[in-house]
Amino acid sequence: MSAIVRFSVSLEDDLLERFDCYCRQERFATRSEAVRQLVRDALTKHAWTSESREVAGTLTLVYDHHRPQLRDHLTRLQHDHTELVISTLHAHLTHDLCLEVIVLRGPSAKLQQIAAQLRGLKGIYKGELVMAAAEDGGRKAQSRPKGGVRRAEGRRMKALIPPPSELRPGSSDP
Repeated sequence: MSAIVRFSVSLEDDLLERFDCYCRQERFATRSEAVRQLVRDALTKHAWTSESREVAGTLTLVYDHHRPQLRDHLTRLQHDHTELVISTLHAHLTHDLCLEVIVLRGPSAKLQQIAAQLRGLKGIYKGELVMAAAEDGGRKAQSRPKGGVRRAEGRRMKALIPPPSELRPGSSDP
């Protein structure tokens, strides 16, 4: 974990008042925790603008499994992008609806493209892509080889989100 660095921020009275209200509503232990989360969110959003930036995320799809050939299309698109698809989770919600969570990793532009392709299939009711920028000690992370498993090679991948041990209890966000 990185060392903590203190810095000061100057804000107008009314902005600080609104920020304190936000901190209370979101149940942050301190202003610093809120600022850390906001900085991480901003850096993740910034990663979207860099098309070659390595990102990781999930694409959650809710779809009608009775739709002709939809399952085949989902499988084919995932197999066509094995360099981006890490894993999938499939769950049956009702007799008619399925939920699929696809874990992705790669350049942000490619992840957005595959998400758009999958969300655009007929029979998909909901599709949401959630991203986190990934970095490797300040260096660009290596992509997994196509069709293969990526090995850590002695370096631990770090995300801009904190490890689970640092998450606030009851928080729904990383």
